[in-house]
Amino acid sequence: MSPTPDELEARIGELRAAVRRAMAAGDRGTARERRAELRAAERAWDDAVLGDVLLDEGARQGASVRERAHQALTLLGAPAAPKMVSSVYATFFQGEIPGARLTSLRRDEERSFRAGPYSRPYYLCAALTADLLTPARGLLAVSTWPLERRIVGPLSPRVDFLTCAVRVAEHDPSPPGAQRVLRRFAAAIPGVVTGPAGTVDPAALAEAARAELDVHRGADRGHRESAARRARARLDDAERLFGVRRRAAANPAITGGTDR
Repeated sequence: MSPTPDELEARIGELRAAVRRAMAAGDRGTARERRAELRAAERAWDDAVLGDVLLDEGARQGASVRERAHQALTLLGAPAAPKMVSSVYATFFQGEIPGARLTSLRRDEERSFRAGPYSRPYYLCAALTADLLTPARGLLAVSTWPLERRIVGPLSPRVDFLTCAVRVAEHDPSPPGAQRVLRRFAAAIPGVVTGPAGTVDPAALAEAARAELDVHRGADRGHRESAARRARARLDDAERLFGVRRRAAANPAITGGTDR
């Protein structure tokens, strides 16, 4: 019997932890083995969730733009800008995502959802601002993520950047462009020492990112959870995915002005 998506998600979490332990212990052989198992589990999750949809799209035209963006965002694990999504996909999945297409993708997804809610296994949606619950400018997220993960509070950009750094550092470092992506993260995280020719040790990057995450995570979680409670109480299904319209956001009932 094939594992369920929930079982696969639990397995993915276990394998990510195993990769971290192996890298921290300097056991690169085990880390490579666990990474291979992790990639297989992630592919199994895609198959279980997308099923024939992904197979049909692949047969017709290769992975669609939305599927490519979904793969990159799943690797990153946090809301990200189109430029980051494109860079990560090009590096770790060996393909391209046209930048202009990503710009209009979220609008297309919203139209699709409003025309037939939940007719797709997932939607590429908006990150929501914690204060107004409007779409965060230039950030893509995945509808299957918990609402708290899609909320962007004052500390969230930094927390999400660090989260993405850990996820990328724990992924397969072998693609030719991987060091370029790792250096982008390392340049903005204190304590990451580069090696010869500016190389970045993925384990050191992940360790430094997690150390800073420990500082910010608690306060950031409070902002996200508070905003998520308001969103669940006051927004409809489409608004929880794509945000409220600007005019509606001026209403104190949306912004939380009546909570005082």
